[in-house]
Amino acid sequence: MALFNLSDLLGRLARDERLIGIDPGAKTIGVALSDVRRSLASPYGSLRRRKLRENAAEIAAIARKEGAGGLVVGLPLSMDGSFGPAAQAARDWALALSDATGLPATMWDERLSSVAANRFLIEAADVSRARRAASVDRLAASLVLQAALDAGASAAAPPPAPGPTGR
Repeated sequence: MALFNLSDLLGRLARDERLIGIDPGAKTIGVALSDVRRSLASPYGSLRRRKLRENAAEIAAIARKEGAGGLVVGLPLSMDGSFGPAAQAARDWALALSDATGLPATMWDERLSSVAANRFLIEAADVSRARRAASVDRLAASLVLQAALDAGASAAAPPPAPGPTGR
């Protein structure tokens, strides 16, 4: 398969096909899932980081089970928005994952998604450090996927009706 921009990825999906959000960490991979209308992302789970072939088989199995037709993979841009070594490694991994699963993929800026997930788990949910470590990757994947869904919805929204002209 290949990496697509978000609009092209959404255009390739069949009606009611979900998207899988991926937050590829060094030790764990966070997984999130959209609803069939692709408007809401929910944390799904996390996978232990293994060889690509093994992780691809797990993600492909989730896609089959849940009716997902594409992937949104977190892109770790530098804080200034530049494309550094971590972003290149994530891009290479996402392309290999897309090839191995047969699912089209797009990359989405994940800057601060793990920070936001940790902050939420501490402040809003008052989750202990041990439970937070187990939850942060899947919540970060959900935040990345939700941002992409929101961008896709706003791009697909019809333009606003013209307002009064003041005459």
